[in-house]
Amino acid sequence: MTTPARRGGRAAGEAGRLAALLLSPTFIVLGLVVGYPLVAALRESLYRSGQTVDADGFVVQGDQFVGVDNYTGMFSGPAAARFWNAFGNTTFFTVTTVAAEVVIGVAMALVMHQALRWRGLVRASILVPWAIPTAVSAILWQWIFQADGVANALIGNQILWTTEGWHAKFAVMIADVWKTAPFVGLLVLAGLQVIPRDVYEAARVDGASPARQFWSITLPLVRPVLVVAVLFRVLDSLRMFDLPFVLIGNRKESVETLTMLAWDEASNLRFGPAAAYATILFVYIAVVAFVFVKLLGADVIGEARDRGRQARERRPKPLPQAEVVPA
Repeated sequence: MTTPARRGGRAAGEAGRLAALLLSPTFIVLGLVVGYPLVAALRESLYRSGQTVDADGFVVQGDQFVGVDNYTGMFSGPAAARFWNAFGNTTFFTVTTVAAEVVIGVAMALVMHQALRWRGLVRASILVPWAIPTAVSAILWQWIFQADGVANALIGNQILWTTEGWHAKFAVMIADVWKTAPFVGLLVLAGLQVIPRDVYEAARVDGASPARQFWSITLPLVRPVLVVAVLFRVLDSLRMFDLPFVLIGNRKESVETLTMLAWDEASNLRFGPAAAYATILFVYIAVVAFVFVKLLGADVIGEARDRGRQARERRPKPLPQAEVVPA
């Protein structure tokens, strides 16, 4: 006789096999478009191309296996200063721009969520910067930040925004926040629209101020959507390339990121170091994503497990069967 536990285990196994069968095409495609390039880049990072001289003084042409020399060279060799500068710029842009985008994006969502007379026009105008391609946006801001541009006319001072210095960093931050803050606002707006209005009405009856409603109702209820928006923006900012490349230019120490550094190495046919930089950037992004999800998603997983355990505890237990006493 098959017990209920055995039947449940068999059903779970069949469901798992069906899920694996349905997901297998996706895994195959991901292996081709993600797995193979990743393995190829990791292999390329262990080689160095070009002309070298061996121990006997002969010129060797082609790819030479160098092991981890491309990695040790970026941390302690002549290229270490440039690598750490690019690493610091990447981290700085990620932290500052995402923090500003969260604040401005939440404010945009609150404005778009209000029942204004011209709400449709306001939403469309706020989302326009996000719809503009990044390269086009960089060219527009390049016109604004040029010597005789709008920025200098507004502040009444002549600043060379697109040269080296903190003003170049500031220009990239302004352009990036202007473009991507509407993305955060759009996701937060989606979270605001699913909050029941009865919750706010009950809070107003209890005498809660608008600020109290925001901190006690709005922010906790949109937290899952906001976490997703911040995660997407963090991962996107770590790969920043086209905006500083077009707005400021290549090989600018103030704004050079890891992706720009890898591109510059590849454009000079140094594919081994370029692959090493790309691999380090991949590991950096993977670690940040793991830590981000682990820290901000642990409570959600724990709450789901608690709800599942409570549901199992509330489930009525089967009554014991009466023993049959033979006559």
